[in-house]
Amino acid sequence: MNIGYARVSTQDQDLSLQLDALNDASCKKIYKEKITGSKKERPQLNELLEQLREGDVVVIWKLDRLARSLKDLVSLVNEIQEKGGALHSLNDQIDTTTPHGKFTFHIFAALAEFERDIIRERTKAGLAAARARGRKGGRPKGLSKKAQHTAIIAEKLYQERELTVKEICEQLSISKGTLYNYLRYRGVNIGAPRGDSNL
Repeated sequence: MNIGYARVSTQDQDLSLQLDALNDASCKKIYKEKITGSKKERPQLNELLEQLREGDVVVIWKLDRLARSLKDLVSLVNEIQEKGGALHSLNDQIDTTTPHGKFTFHIFAALAEFERDIIRERTKAGLAAARARGRKGGRPKGLSKKAQHTAIIAEKLYQERELTVKEICEQLSISKGTLYNYLRYRGVNIGAPRGDSNL
């Protein structure tokens, strides 16, 4: 079942545009909210998530109607998927019921983790600089930041078992050997059966 969620930031704003689009998308029920996205508590959104059942699709007009930030978006979509649901954003061409939509969301998830990494690095920057004084430099072990985030996406696609190894490599423009290196880096059990002849 398609379930709509519409939100505007102030009481003066009109929900009509969103409601028309959600009705056109065959939403059986629509939750409406007039509240700023910066508010942590959104009663209608919370009720929607509580009522969500397996197979339901949460339909929104745009991503910024649902989430306050990339981190918030990833958290909400993970919660929706854990309940067996999916997300369809009409104006962002994102539909996690499709392989392409799931792939796009994995990129968002990787970017959110990248954002968290940057925050952690900045927090530790002063201490790291102090510890580095008087020590010889050297190339850090492991993957580059870009490769780490490709590895995150590779892990998610591999564990979902919807694409073959060949298809994952094509999506990410990497070789099979590189894919396996990324999976080992992420601690993935590569030997687990997947019903995939391309392993």
